[in-house]
Amino acid sequence: MSTVIICAILIVLCCIGLRSNINRTKYGCCGSGGSDVKKIKAADKNISHYPYTRTLEVEGMTCGNCKKRVENEFNSREGLYASVDLKKKLAVIHMKDQMAEDELKEMVRKAGYTPGKIQ
Repeated sequence: MSTVIICAILIVLCCIGLRSNINRTKYGCCGSGGSDVKKIKAADKNISHYPYTRTLEVEGMTCGNCKKRVENEFNSREGLYASVDLKKKLAVIHMKDQMAEDELKEMVRKAGYTPGKIQ
């Protein structure tokens, strides 16, 4: 009886893993359905125009499209310029006006990722 239960659990786990891999292959690693995310460039890239800078940990990014999604969320707003380091899983956000930590974290959530510590 215990062998049947163990086999059933293994079959369920294999099905979940297989479905996940099929979705990744079909929709890309982010599940976006598209392989190319167009990059939104900040209107002002001159760092000296941004007196405030915060570094935010971002969990869940796995590819270049993930990086673009997070950057786009910030760069689409006036007065913000962000760059993301995918390997370190950090977003450096330059701001013309200071923003609340909760607002920055909410922007990361809106992009589809999990915010971490802010430095």
